[in-house]
Amino acid sequence: MSSDSGPTDRNRLDEAESPYLRQHADNPVNWQPWDEQALETAREHDAPIFLSIGYSACHWCHVMEDESFSDPETAALLNEHFVPIKVDREERPDLDAIYMSICQQVTGRGGWPLSAWLTPEGEPFYVGTYFPPEERRGMPAFGQLLEDIAGSWSDSEQREEMYNRARQWTDAIEGDVGDVGQPGDVPDDEAMQAAVDAAVRAADREHGGWGNGPKFPQPGRLHYLMREVARSDRDDVRSVVTETLDAMADGGLFDHVGGGFHRYCTDREWVVPHFEKMLYDNATLPRAYLAGYQLTGDERYAEIARETFAFVERELTHEDGGFFSTLDAQSVPPAGRREDADAEPEEGAYFVWTPEEVRAAVDDETAADLLCDRFGITESGNFEGKTVLTVDASIEALSESSGLEASEVERTLASAREQVFEAREERPRPARDEKVLAGWNGLLITAIAEGAIVLDDVDPDPAVDALAFVREHLWDEDEQRLARRYKDGDVAIDGYLEDYAFLARGALALFEATGEVEHLAFALDLVRAIEREFWDADDGTLYFTPTSGESLVARPQELTDQSTPSSSGVAVQALLSLSAFVPHDRFETIAAGVLETHANKIEANPMQHASLVVAADRYRRGDLELTLVADEVPAAWRTTLAETYLPDRLLAWRPPSDGDLDAWLDVLGLDDVPPIWADRTERDGEATVYACRQFTCSPPQHHLCDALDWATEQA
Repeated sequence: MSSDSGPTDRNRLDEAESPYLRQHADNPVNWQPWDEQALETAREHDAPIFLSIGYSACHWCHVMEDESFSDPETAALLNEHFVPIKVDREERPDLDAIYMSICQQVTGRGGWPLSAWLTPEGEPFYVGTYFPPEERRGMPAFGQLLEDIAGSWSDSEQREEMYNRARQWTDAIEGDVGDVGQPGDVPDDEAMQAAVDAAVRAADREHGGWGNGPKFPQPGRLHYLMREVARSDRDDVRSVVTETLDAMADGGLFDHVGGGFHRYCTDREWVVPHFEKMLYDNATLPRAYLAGYQLTGDERYAEIARETFAFVERELTHEDGGFFSTLDAQSVPPAGRREDADAEPEEGAYFVWTPEEVRAAVDDETAADLLCDRFGITESGNFEGKTVLTVDASIEALSESSGLEASEVERTLASAREQVFEAREERPRPARDEKVLAGWNGLLITAIAEGAIVLDDVDPDPAVDALAFVREHLWDEDEQRLARRYKDGDVAIDGYLEDYAFLARGALALFEATGEVEHLAFALDLVRAIEREFWDADDGTLYFTPTSGESLVARPQELTDQSTPSSSGVAVQALLSLSAFVPHDRFETIAAGVLETHANKIEANPMQHASLVVAADRYRRGDLELTLVADEVPAAWRTTLAETYLPDRLLAWRPPSDGDLDAWLDVLGLDDVPPIWADRTERDGEATVYACRQFTCSPPQHHLCDALDWATEQA
């Protein structure tokens, strides 16, 4: 393609709002965003597309930029022979899902940066992840690969082979992300049992979690395992849960100075993390710890959730509400480690420590030594001569070695941690991706709402503010449509299923936490939009992209839990719960349809379909509906809700007066009282609770624990 090719004769990423795209705006590569202008250029010039997908906190994305995309010779190859397109996977998960599918099928692995070469019609014919500038470990040199592909494209016979491969690969993508398969019955209890047994067999009983290599958090698995513990009290299942929660809390995945979780650990022992902090991990993991706290009573799990919420509020919160997306893994090292003022950012520089740095930060020598002993901070370190903090010694062991009472050790460590935290605040900070994504905000809204129910010192207001922010900036009330991304006043991208589903569950959770009917009304608006935009009755499935959205080479579904929960699974759970508040069965019909359509996939690999396994379990058993009729909620009720692990709980607050209930129905746009409130009135002038499951209800009770006792007898 010649250099006078019109819109691709310059790098257009300076027009983008995505921080990841803007990171590449100064590259000599004439990057284009994924838009009609770039795609039309490829078709007009019959030029192949080079598609590079990544995200702002991606380490190897930075490496490939430094090595190749900043290199003028490599850029010249890309500009002359290709239409180079750069995509932020956090903004466009649909594109990422489509092209990652074929990468995993062809190469057996995936990751970012994702590199794909496409025909002008968007069909892939070559794919990989990171490519080095020179041949290494069997990976071809990136520049040579560009020359080879350009040469093949210019040869008519080889181009025809490329098109044949592209058609085959596109069919394979459709068979992977778009296939609806043969429907069956909604998975029964055996699917849950199979998921539990598979997770127990696959668990790393020595180090916690799953796998023998890098360790990723798997909160979806923990949730269905905890459901099993609540039912059967199996010792092996309980042990897998606590071993995993303890390993993540003790290891380098958790930030022991500032709270919050890193993305994953690079080793089996949970020691060295990939240091980026993603909003979604810091939403899904505290939810798992809150459930673990209710199930076990271990106060440390509650503290992990508190510290994570504090981290998010401090470092990932927009001043007007709403939550930012990520903190980068890299930052400029602190002054004491730099040889010159122009030091390059290094991975983990903000988070790691040496004993000398601790002693400089902590004003008491004994406290500094205790902190180093507690968190394994040594001269040799565990990461490039420095230390990622992990819990290395118990309070009891430190008490014995120091001669101090355990309570004094804890006070000393708390003071030392505070001083280390204050010293760290003076270091150059990692970059922050300030996109506000609707779906990821929904995940954190859910977690904070749950935290407000479980812990009396967690305030729901940050979640209330975030939901208000999303409604103001991303929700079109007139069109009843949700946009995905807000950044510095710019709103873009039609919402995906995950945006609607995660936010619907968050709004419902806020209703459960606060009793404010406006949150319930918004949740209902969102699932009505799911019904309208994502449900395909003929295929019996929920697609990830809206019906009115861009036409791509495949229309993906999202059935498996990955770094975020399955959007289909969360949508089904939200539809099931919200069906209690509407006078029809359409929501339940959609939920059942999805579970039937994908029954065979769920049963064949239940561990990978954690959210859909839980959804099937909820469908079979029904929610435990707790209709709470009260003007003032008794303190004893809140204590019972906080202390009791009820994974299928649905809190349906109801005002005692008919006049107030009529006002609620107006807000919800309902003509009739929904079943969950019908004939469930206050008795004897006192706060009253009704427990119901599968169309069977307890007598009205004034003590929540009595209603729960009834529910336990019915189980």
